[in-house]
Amino acid sequence: MSKKITRREFNRRTAFAVSGVLLGCNVQNRFDTILRGGTIIDGSGNPGILSDLGIKGHQIAAIGDLNGATADRIIDVSAKVVTPGFIDIHTHTDTQLLVDPRGLSKLMQGVTTEVGGNCGSSEFPLNQQDQAESDTYLYQKYGIHCDWNDIASFLERLETKKISLNYLTFTGHGNLRAFVIGKNDIAPDTGQLNTMKRILAATMEAGSFGLTTGLEYAPGSYARTDELIELCRVVSARQGVYATHMRNEDDTVEEAIDEALTICRKAHVSTQISHLKACNPANWYKIDKILANLESVAHKGLPVRADRYPYIAYGTGLGTFLPLWARQGERSEVIARLQNKELQPEIEAYSISRGTRIGGWDRVMISSCQTEENKWCEGKSIKECAGENAKSPFNFIKDLLIQEEMRVGMVGFAMDEENLKKVLQSDLVMIGSDGNAISPEGKLGEGKPHPRYYGTFPRVLGKYSREEHCFDLPVAVKKMTSMPAEKLGLAYRGLLRENYFADIVVFDPAEIIDRATFVHPHQFPAGIAFVIVNGKIAVENNRHTGALSGVVIRHAAA
Repeated sequence: MSKKITRREFNRRTAFAVSGVLLGCNVQNRFDTILRGGTIIDGSGNPGILSDLGIKGHQIAAIGDLNGATADRIIDVSAKVVTPGFIDIHTHTDTQLLVDPRGLSKLMQGVTTEVGGNCGSSEFPLNQQDQAESDTYLYQKYGIHCDWNDIASFLERLETKKISLNYLTFTGHGNLRAFVIGKNDIAPDTGQLNTMKRILAATMEAGSFGLTTGLEYAPGSYARTDELIELCRVVSARQGVYATHMRNEDDTVEEAIDEALTICRKAHVSTQISHLKACNPANWYKIDKILANLESVAHKGLPVRADRYPYIAYGTGLGTFLPLWARQGERSEVIARLQNKELQPEIEAYSISRGTRIGGWDRVMISSCQTEENKWCEGKSIKECAGENAKSPFNFIKDLLIQEEMRVGMVGFAMDEENLKKVLQSDLVMIGSDGNAISPEGKLGEGKPHPRYYGTFPRVLGKYSREEHCFDLPVAVKKMTSMPAEKLGLAYRGLLRENYFADIVVFDPAEIIDRATFVHPHQFPAGIAFVIVNGKIAVENNRHTGALSGVVIRHAAA
């Protein structure tokens, strides 16, 4: 099982590059698998080298000239690139792996480690009411029961199920706050804050890698900065990470970054800014200053990094088009406010302002509905849907949220392509999908999810590295492998080194590309030949082998 390591130790091991390469291997050595003749891009950012790679058990046993060595299987990977498995540092994968443990939308694009619990949302802690609500939803939707309420029982559930990818998780601040305080705009008293800190510490001691916030979402949005600083001191004391979906990503994005940096400084906590962006045309000019600010503070030693997916559209719930005060409490309370005619004018004004700021209702697409009655909306813009229903955009949104009990997914085309390239090119930015591990088959194949679920990593390698020349291939691979491993403190993952876990991707650098689109998202990428997880081949020539060799990774505080 992976354990957390310090940054100094991680850098020492990275510098140990040559010593992990076996030149002139003893031909008497027998391997389980040899990958012969590929270009090894080891994840450090260094140029690739032509070499063989030998696997024994769950580890890389040798990198070098293995000519004459024997193995149960020798695979010719000449003209292919061999890299560490991709670590998706920002995902929303959790119960999906209980529905389909293969995690196909991620595994098939080369992801070998999923990092869940982001944007303030995790599958724990759950109070009795939230557990019952989750159980009802999961059973009706997928036929599974929510038989856990804390991190220990959730991770044990995944281990019992057995999974194809490695999995680790953060603690969601929204869940933590709801568990202790509830879902309304209330500041915690001293006792409640101490209880939150105690529970957060317990989750890290049971395996959580830190705390995430979703400060645009209720109830996490009701937290003040001082609350977050106190919680992050708990994370810092246990060498964890604070990952934040900031309070705002458009009109006050710079102020939101200032808040994140304040928390980082005052709590002395390793900080990760989630899906770094400047939304809506009026704010696109801010990205240069934002990047300069982050690079300046990082250069001075502040432990801040960011992640981003390679698309100009975000994906979230349609409920974000309601003002924060209207999103307080349980779903039934939010729906009651939507139905209250006295409140509707204020809610409508806010909703219309969101549509105006993004550039019009043709830039907002419905991605998922729960009921068959409204499936026709999926893949269509708010403008199209409202027109077909002869309703105003707000009345369409209002009615749809009520009918779907707030469970409506949306995609917003709010970002600029040139800004996207600038963000991806930053030395501080890693690649994270912000998507789930789903499947084209069964219940997980419903709806029109954001194509990042299927295409994030091949899109960076194919479009932004090979075609757009934003960075060379070794740098692109580093952003997906050793950088997230270092940020998380994962031992023996993120690099191709002797004795490291054999999480490996083999792909054709001339062919790798995403195929998923916004209208037809359930499509696997092209160009990936093999995905190996802990020494077992999980994907071979675009097919899942049936291997369930992934493990649950717990934080070193556990």
